[in-house]
Amino acid sequence: MRPYTYQRPADARAAVAAASGTGATFISGGTNLLDLMKLEIERPTALVDISRLPLGDIEQLPDGGLRIGAQAKNSDVAAHPFVRTHYGVLSQALLAGASGQLRNKASVGGNLLQRTRCPYFYDTAADCNKRNPGSGCAALNGFNRVHAVLGSSDACIATHPSDMAVAMAALDADIEVMGADPAARRIPIRELYRDPADSPDIETVLRPGDMITAVVLPAPSPGQQVYRKVRDRASYEFALVSVALVIETQGGTITSARVALGGVAPKPWWSAEAEAALIGQPATTAQFRAAADAALAGAIGRGHNDFKIELAKRTLVRTLSDATQQGERA
Repeated sequence: MRPYTYQRPADARAAVAAASGTGATFISGGTNLLDLMKLEIERPTALVDISRLPLGDIEQLPDGGLRIGAQAKNSDVAAHPFVRTHYGVLSQALLAGASGQLRNKASVGGNLLQRTRCPYFYDTAADCNKRNPGSGCAALNGFNRVHAVLGSSDACIATHPSDMAVAMAALDADIEVMGADPAARRIPIRELYRDPADSPDIETVLRPGDMITAVVLPAPSPGQQVYRKVRDRASYEFALVSVALVIETQGGTITSARVALGGVAPKPWWSAEAEAALIGQPATTAQFRAAADAALAGAIGRGHNDFKIELAKRTLVRTLSDATQQGERA
């Protein structure tokens, strides 16, 4: 047992101040952090409990968008009538993640910042640059079936585990952050996560003491929203490949598209290449395949995970086909 201090600040500003110290870590739902502490992967010297701060509201904004407090539970967001009606891809993604019990406890902010589920990261006897910088990446030449094929580096090929974050990337969400500066700032979710490069242990652009206070979604886009997740079993399993899609067609032509992939990269993977191949083009299987090829053009398999490249292409094509057919029938 490693000793640590525990405090429950009365307000958000006090929480930021408390977490700015060396070795301090926020704790909210704890569904990931507590496991990591038990394994001695995370070794905080101070826990700052923010679970009771008044940051759980889900409110519609004057511009038609939605502000989701960082302490909102995953289950509450998935069940919220406005989310289900106007941000279906987010509700679907949340319901595809974890178990009902974990969704009842996990917070939106914590979900965004959960650590990878790479088995080598969790094995303290294995080399892992994310856990122990400079030690190497055991997954490169190990059993890497669940690992990344996009956006990785020779320093790390772990994937980001969040389903919710993939949907939010497709929705073009902003992350509201409170830090040492008096004014809160917003970070586009597509800029929140860092590429692993040579420093995979630094996962986000957040600074010490920064606390996520909310996620802001823009006004709903027209068209169909779909989240499709391919996994080894039907429940409580992380994605091998997932697709978050927001797409609109008119007269058989794709007028707008947002595409994000999960389970294939160290972060939620927004595919500008797929979107460019779709917008203004006919909603045909041939065009969907062209978009899938564009999305995976830079993919690199590491042996056991080579199948993910073709699986991701097929999953994207199927999701595009289903969504556009629904749109034409609507």
